[in-house]
Formats: sequence, C-alpha cells, structure tokens
Amino acid sequence: MIFFKFLLLFPLLTLAFSHEALSPHHLPRPLIIEYPDHHAEPNFKELDEEVKLRCTSWRFAVEANNVNPWKTIPEECVEYVKDYVTGRGYSVDLERVSNEAGIYVKSVVLGGDGKDVWIFDVDDTLLSNVPYYADHGYGSEVFDQVEFDKWVDKGMSPAIKSSLKLYEEVLGLGFKVFLLTGRSEGKRGVTAENLKNVGFQDWHKLILRAADDHGKSATIYKSEKRSEMEKEGYRILGNSGDQWSDLLGSSMSIRSFKLPNPMYYIP
Repeated sequence: MIFFKFLLLFPLLTLAFSHEALSPHHLPRPLIIEYPDHHAEPNFKELDEEVKLRCTSWRFAVEANNVNPWKTIPEECVEYVKDYVTGRGYSVDLERVSNEAGIYVKSVVLGGDGKDVWIFDVDDTLLSNVPYYADHGYGSEVFDQVEFDKWVDKGMSPAIKSSLKLYEEVLGLGFKVFLLTGRSEGKRGVTAENLKNVGFQDWHKLILRAADDHGKSATIYKSEKRSEMEKEGYRILGNSGDQWSDLLGSSMSIRSFKLPNPMYYIP
C-alpha cells in the first residue's frame, strides 16, 4: 500500500524538483493569499510627491500670472497651500521680495521735492490674512465678502514682518508712502488702527474704495488712483502688492514687487 502511494506521488515530486518551467496546465495553480505590506504599497509616497509637484507647478503659474482668472485653489492642493503659507517657505519668499525691493530702494536718487512715492497694498502685503484663510480652507472656499468684512472689523491682522522692515526703510529714505487698498471707505478707521497697532506708522495717504469705485475691477480702480497721483505731480518709483491687479494697468511704477499669494486671485 505504501509503495502504491509512493508511485502516485513520484510524478508530482519529479515535477516539483524539475528545473524546467511548468505549464499552468500540468497542475492546478495554488491559491495564495498575500496580505499587502502597507509600508511598501500602492505608491502612496510617489503619489504624494506627484501631487506636491503639480501643486508647486500650479503655484508657480499663479505667481507668473499664467493662471488667471481663478476662484479657488485646486482641491488636491489644500494641504499643500496650508503647509506653504504656515511654514518656512512662505516666509522665505516674502523675505526675498522685500530684500530685493530694499536693494532697489537704496539705489534710487530722490528728487528732493517730496514727490517721490512708494505704494503699498494692504491686505497680504502689509497685513496678513492667513489667520482668516486658515478658517476658510486656505483658499479652497469661494470668497465671501461678508465673512471677510467680519474679519477686517476685528482689526486683528498681524504685520508681515519683512514688509514692515521694507516699509520703515522706504520711509527712512524720504519716500512718501501711499497705501492703496481695495477695502471700502467704511473700513478706514479699523484699517488705520490695525496698521498702527502692528507697527505701520506715518503714511502720507490711505486710499480706500469710495462709493463710485465699487464695481470696478481692482486693476482699473488702482490704475485710476495711480493716475491721480501722477496728475498731482507725484513720481511713482516703487509699488508692492500681492496681486497682479495691484501692479498692472496704467500709470505703473518704475519698479513693482509682487509678493506671493496662492490663496486667492483678484482681477
């Protein structure tokens, strides 16, 4: 009996130890259940790197003004934008812009007649609204003017430190400083108080949207205000803003400096 079983198993053993490749038709294929190794699995790391790469590319396109207009950041980039604006990268980029502006401002020879002007935008140029956007998806939510006005009324926007440094340098060298913001005239008091509380002092003019400015795009509104400055004899030598609409249009400055902002776009 034992010999008979051995005769039955011998062909199987011969096949098992053969160096030749087996045809799947020779024997039934074994059912092997292999539990996945979560540390080595479906390319999660590679996928994360791909998302990061695409979001970095998107942010670059935004800063180069190649992507416009847009209402919200890409959904897959929420964590990326959060990490950027709350991390060291955003601070380094802001510092780079202010440092380059500082090099330029020191090279300028002023006219000596008090007509040389540097323009600063307010929101996310001098004052940071990152705390507001932290509660609103870092730009993944459609902008809500009512909610943003509530934030403005609190007067709690912190200073962008590198912009404060540049602001003080510009004033110290004898420029007139004009603050040109898209905030409405009704926000003058709280805006001025917020600016002073975080260190911005001694501006020459704070220009806000009057009733007849509402409905105008930021590019048109700010171009008109710069044109009025020039008609008054001012020379616009520098301009700092986080939106392209702060800088483009007519009556542009001799040099403009774009601060990074991947959270929103204002035409």
